[in-house]
Amino acid sequence: MTPPRARSWGRKGCTPVVRVRGRGTGRVSIAGLTCYKPGKRSRTFFSVREYPGRKGEPKGIGWRDLRDLLVRAHIQLGGPIVLVWDNLRMHLVEPMRQFIADHADGLTVFQLPSYSPDLNPQEGIWSLVKRDIGNLAAADLGQITRAAKRRFKQIQYRPDLVDGCLSGTGLIMDG
Repeated sequence: MTPPRARSWGRKGCTPVVRVRGRGTGRVSIAGLTCYKPGKRSRTFFSVREYPGRKGEPKGIGWRDLRDLLVRAHIQLGGPIVLVWDNLRMHLVEPMRQFIADHADGLTVFQLPSYSPDLNPQEGIWSLVKRDIGNLAAADLGQITRAAKRRFKQIQYRPDLVDGCLSGTGLIMDG
């Protein structure tokens, strides 16, 4: 529940201050895929996990969540997927590697260099989502989750924004 920092407008000489509770136990984790295919509309898929801070519950996105997101994207796209991944720890765990090996006929994976957010179009999507919720003074964790989902849904209906995230990387599609 620790609020993100963002810029805002205020009266001249008066810095706007938003008071929030001091608890920082909650967390909203989001996994996303940005999909491009020449001649087709760009797509984005996402999965959200809310962690209210209770012991014994998963704190973030796990490899099973990533697997389910890939399966859902594969079903909706109806074809093989070429996956370009950063080096997030969940991408490299053994069960995820085994899943990729078991589905090698419809899933090809390329790893980005160690730290290269400038080559990852999904970083542009994260920027758009964070920009929208940057000044949100949420009363509870559910409000943050709803705001993030709402922004992701808006982006899903704007393939031009998704295309802009690819062009921002400087990468091109052959085909």
